[in-house]
Amino acid sequence: MSHPDPRPDGFTLPAYGDRSLGDVVPAVARALGVGNVLDGTGPSGLVLPDAGAYVVFLIDGLGAELLRRYAHAAPFLASLAEGGSVGTAGVPSTTATSLTSLGTGLVPGAHGLIGYTARIPGTDRLINHLTWDKHVDPLDWQPHPTAFARLGAAGVHVTVVNKREFDGSGLTVAAHRGATYVGADRVGERIAAMVGAAAYTPSLTYVYDSDLDWTGHKFGVASTQWLQQLAMVDAEAEQMREALPASVRLLVVADHGMVDSAVAARVDVDEVVELRDGVSLLGGEARFRHLYCSRGAVDSVVATWREVLGERALVLTRDDAVARGWFGEVSPGVLPRVGDVMVACHDDAAIVSSADFPYEKSLVGMHGSLTAAEMLIPILVG
Repeated sequence: MSHPDPRPDGFTLPAYGDRSLGDVVPAVARALGVGNVLDGTGPSGLVLPDAGAYVVFLIDGLGAELLRRYAHAAPFLASLAEGGSVGTAGVPSTTATSLTSLGTGLVPGAHGLIGYTARIPGTDRLINHLTWDKHVDPLDWQPHPTAFARLGAAGVHVTVVNKREFDGSGLTVAAHRGATYVGADRVGERIAAMVGAAAYTPSLTYVYDSDLDWTGHKFGVASTQWLQQLAMVDAEAEQMREALPASVRLLVVADHGMVDSAVAARVDVDEVVELRDGVSLLGGEARFRHLYCSRGAVDSVVATWREVLGERALVLTRDDAVARGWFGEVSPGVLPRVGDVMVACHDDAAIVSSADFPYEKSLVGMHGSLTAAEMLIPILVG
């Protein structure tokens, strides 16, 4: 299947309603024969083979372009890619947004987890969607029934296999509630739990592995460490396929890709002081910033950021970003979470802050923007 068409600005738009992460579980539901359970999820560009049980294995950080480039390190996954397809993450191309789209079947503008960090409306605080905020109820923040819960209510045995530390977390409740949660910290545990859950018919078992993403952030996707980790996750996927009966389908996807950001390509808003003018709160992440502006400052902020960044990033108002369909249809309650100004980086650029996000400055690999390297994800059936 061909890649989604890029825009003239060099970005790849999310393929909502066709081959985005939010379309994966509805496609699985149709393959299980219960597609009618998820209202409004009619036929799309993602068609999967019929089966009584599916295992969805999400490899955090494995973009389609990375798999193609480093196929030699992942021979099993590369063999699946020969007959597989390419889909897209949502916007931004970041874990919390993507995992919630997968678990809910909704676009980011509907489920509301629109970035790594975002403003809590009516406050001057950010919520970190990975670590959450004890003052924010995930059921209020993401009130829609998940696709997992709706399938479970219809008689599908739905299981999440993930690290123990994520059981009951804000992100898990927002994105994956309604499934049976099995804590598993090691590959062997994950495979054993997966085999047990996939014995049910009909069933959907979701398995998550974050190690490749962590390695890419720390060492970069061109590093020996990342290539070794890719080989390990490839072996894990192959072991999963071998452990499952032929009647169970293995579906391998990712939540986003990754790019290495050179130090010379980064702009620190605490060193270019004019970038702080009119910005009351800096959110998002290094590759995709939400700028929350002081009253009446939007136009001047856009002008300043465009002048300073030039071709390193696309700077848009919230209305322009929404009109381009970046988040899909945005509900009124989610709109205030979106920055007044959006900054999406080109190439390997990054917008960092020594004061607000010091940890990001230590990262090598990053993601969040709309480049093909970040947006395109593999959809592999084994």
